[in-house]
Amino acid sequence: MTKHVLFIVTNAAVIGPHNRKTGFFFAEVAHPFEVLDKAGIAVEFASPSGGWTPYDAYDEKDPAQKEFFESKAFRRLNRSRKLSEVDTADYDAILVPGGLGPMVDIQRNPLVQEAIVRAWNTNKFVTAVCHGPCALLGVDLGNGTPFVRGKKVTGFSVKEEFDYAREDVPYELEEALRAEGAEYSSADNWQPHVVVDGRLITGQNPASAAPLAKELIAALQKQA
Repeated sequence: MTKHVLFIVTNAAVIGPHNRKTGFFFAEVAHPFEVLDKAGIAVEFASPSGGWTPYDAYDEKDPAQKEFFESKAFRRLNRSRKLSEVDTADYDAILVPGGLGPMVDIQRNPLVQEAIVRAWNTNKFVTAVCHGPCALLGVDLGNGTPFVRGKKVTGFSVKEEFDYAREDVPYELEEALRAEGAEYSSADNWQPHVVVDGRLITGQNPASAAPLAKELIAALQKQA
């Protein structure tokens, strides 16, 4: 039986006091998509506003990115469904890619939080990579406890942000996750690092996007 994964992607094209161009980080959609697609897993796309999803850091020299850029899937992504019209219980997993865009319209977004709660409460996998774990902040399963409290997670580190977008982001993701009680860990800058804590799977940075998808496939196969 075909498994289905919903990518929840940003609609934000700029961020911060300097109006830095942003969107989703292209590799963090293209690489997981390639891994999931080759495994026969169906991928659909939603975003807070629906429709166009701006992107950042496209590298045409990367075969996976070029292939995705030229694919029907990329065209579908740019006609993404409105998150309010999607029920995450209809999927086996959700995946929130990073880039700086999510720090604008994904983080602490009530629609995104509802989507995460719905997925979690219906025994689906919740996954996010790089800045994508900002989606987990402020999520409450109904008992007043932060969703990430006591959970093992990763995400873009303070050390990585120092050289990347420190002046553009509204807060440090690592610090915000720790503040809500997450057991945060990281590897060296830009090195792959994926943390699996039950049905919650997080990746640290762009290099972690494909490994995260592989961990998700392994988890879905175990569940089958």
